[in-house]
Amino acid sequence: MTTALITGSTAGIGAAFARRLAADGHDLVLVARDTKRLREQATELHDRHGIEAEVLTADLATDEGIEAVAARLGDRKNAVDLLVNNAGFGNKGRYLDVSMADELKMLKVHCEAVLRLTSAAAGAMRERGRGGVVNVASVAAFVPRGTYGASKAWVVQFTQGAAKDLAGSGVRLMALCPGFVRTEFHERAGMGTDNIPGWMWLDADKLVAAALSDLARGKSVSIPDARYKALMGLVKVTPRSLLGGVSSRTGRKYGPQ
Repeated sequence: MTTALITGSTAGIGAAFARRLAADGHDLVLVARDTKRLREQATELHDRHGIEAEVLTADLATDEGIEAVAARLGDRKNAVDLLVNNAGFGNKGRYLDVSMADELKMLKVHCEAVLRLTSAAAGAMRERGRGGVVNVASVAAFVPRGTYGASKAWVVQFTQGAAKDLAGSGVRLMALCPGFVRTEFHERAGMGTDNIPGWMWLDADKLVAAALSDLARGKSVSIPDARYKALMGLVKVTPRSLLGGVSSRTGRKYGPQ
């Protein structure tokens, strides 16, 4: 039986990964900041699927939290076979409206934590000759849209580069780039969602199923929906100068309210 570690496991995409992997028979290491929710989640998944679910409380906006998770990933006696770097958040407001402390916190969670945890996991996995890492990014990575989009662009570029460097090692790395998903993400950031068209919303469970299929196929980037694949195809051929204006207007229309 293999073990998967999921950060930000108690809600949204992370919770969907936990449900699917538990149903497939994987033991889990569940990581989030809320110990009570983690224990409730672990108990539910254990009782429903008969798997072992370990709880690790950690705040990935702190060095201590990152170090705790990295240590678990580097444990050779209790190996982690799949890492899902899902923890993340959004800030409400445009550039210069958001405090520098909040901007740096986002970079800590989205970039530094992803780098350090991926490195801890991949190092141990390479020694065993097998393993996988899914770094959750966003379609926002492909458009110029503030610190959030920039941090997710870093995740995509880092993951693609690391995947090439580890080619042939038995370790697979993939950046997952979803669009709008019905989770707690927007509520926590204080973002309004009533003005987002229904067709733009994705189902978290279907997204995870597509992501795991793409990982098994060896993809280094996954955009798990035909609608968003088509939109990102348009993005590739749109001039950057025009794209910046469009993404800014779209952000004002569909972003924080």
